[in-house]
Amino acid sequence: MKLLAIETTTEYCSAALSSGAGEPLFRHVHAPREQTQRILPMIDALLAESGWSLRELDAIAYANGPGAFTGVRIGAAVAQGLAFGADVGMVGICSLRTLAQAAWRERGVDRVMASFDARMGEIYAGVFAQHQGLMQALDDVIACKPEALPSSWVSGSYVGVGSAWGSYADVLAAQLDITHQYPDLAPSAVDVATLAIDHLARHPALAPEQALPVYLRDDVWKKLPGRQS
Repeated sequence: MKLLAIETTTEYCSAALSSGAGEPLFRHVHAPREQTQRILPMIDALLAESGWSLRELDAIAYANGPGAFTGVRIGAAVAQGLAFGADVGMVGICSLRTLAQAAWRERGVDRVMASFDARMGEIYAGVFAQHQGLMQALDDVIACKPEALPSSWVSGSYVGVGSAWGSYADVLAAQLDITHQYPDLAPSAVDVATLAIDHLARHPALAPEQALPVYLRDDVWKKLPGRQS
């Protein structure tokens, strides 16, 4: 297996090359509004270090959202362009699941409420639990007001991770049993790679034209060029 993974859905930008065995090659940088300038040189550096070419890849994985509108678009567009050029398939991985996987990898946390600040008084959120080293969704990921979490999430305790825990910690914690909070934890291409390799063991990769970003909010989708306003 030779996989390229890309993550650009937050203020961080990262890329990883993984064979599915051993530690992946990895680049990660805090780059608000600079993902476009950073991601391709980062990928070129990783390919040079590994000695791989794009055409040798089995698939390209990307965090498909939700997240920062521009970052989600950049990641999907870059991954799609590279996949078309190299004639390889793609795998889209939920960015909130990727964040939950980072919590497991970095903190050993096995039950997570992962949430991004979506601006405009809303959050993106999902609940996840670890099973055999991989974070699995307990429910659909959603966009909602921070004070309006689903009642079905109340049972059980969680660790809160992601930027919404920096913006709305008190409001969120009032609705859930939260044992710890890590608002500065960010998703990483390393975890995109881990989840994508597991996915590819059970499912085929998508053709590039089938790999789309996930925004969750209709107002964002309608503002895209060529969409109804």
